Amino acid sequence: MQKILSHAGVASRRAAEALIRDGRVTVDGVPVTMLGSKYDPSFHEIAVDGTPVQGSEEKLYILLHKPRGCLSTAHDDRGRRTVLDLLPHFPVRLYPVGRLDADTEGLLIITNDGAMTQGLLHPRFEIDKVYHAEVTGTVTEDKLSKLRRGILLDDGKTAPAQLSILRREGGRTLVETIIHEGRNRQVRRMFAAVGCRVQRLRRVRFAMLTLDGLPCGAFRHLTLDEIHELQKIAGGIHSEEGSRRRRRTSGDDGGGSGGGTRRERNAARKDAARRPQDDDHGKRPLQRDKRR
Repeated sequence: MQKILSHAGVASRRAAEALIRDGRVTVDGVPVTMLGSKYDPSFHEIAVDGTPVQGSEEKLYILLHKPRGCLSTAHDDRGRRTVLDLLPHFPVRLYPVGRLDADTEGLLIITNDGAMTQGLLHPRFEIDKVYHAEVTGTVTEDKLSKLRRGILLDDGKTAPAQLSILRREGGRTLVETIIHEGRNRQVRRMFAAVGCRVQRLRRVRFAMLTLDGLPCGAFRHLTLDEIHELQKIAGGIHSEEGSRRRRRTSGDDGGGSGGGTRRERNAARKDAARRPQDDDHGKRPLQRDKRR
């Protein structure tokens, strides 16, 4: 940690150690006091006295039209071609956002922004991943209905999906499939579970990004608008976690609104109950029965 702070220009190595010992350094909102703790600033939000530490590494955001036969990894010990082999050399450590099978082609985001990667892959936000699957075997409405509802695979039941037939031609059916999960070979296994076989699979959209005529094997840098949109999507996980931390700090147990102690909140509720309330029709407040 002290090396990260030193490289970012926050303080010298020795001064950074003092900041850590004093509890002034946080990682994802949690104080870090142990010297020698190791973190990756591309995956964690590091702050000193509440101010985020800006990494010196430039962020890159690349959209690649991945071809078949190419691995979605940064490096392969067996020397097989990876998606990074399709890119020129960049002086930063890049990695794909999720993976596409070697036999699957289509849209793949490559970046060095770890925080964005974590947010985009978080299942809670159900980001659309749209595939075009060329399928052999009889594709009936009954089979599609089963897949839409979710189907049991060896690693559990899939979440509901959206499927629609785009065309039938020469014994093959082109099916648009929209899922939110990211299981290994999920689309292929889904169709196999209903007796069909995927002959070709291409991802055509991820969130709001599309291939939009980008040739297979080519790449482009994301625009600023696209980056900001992805950051808004990925930022949801951090804002929700921050909200939970604020609720815990304020003492909110989820049973009412606002902060304060339980006694203060109960007193506020009683005070609100004593105040006259307007009825649904905008008439004057109801008066208490003075005969009681």
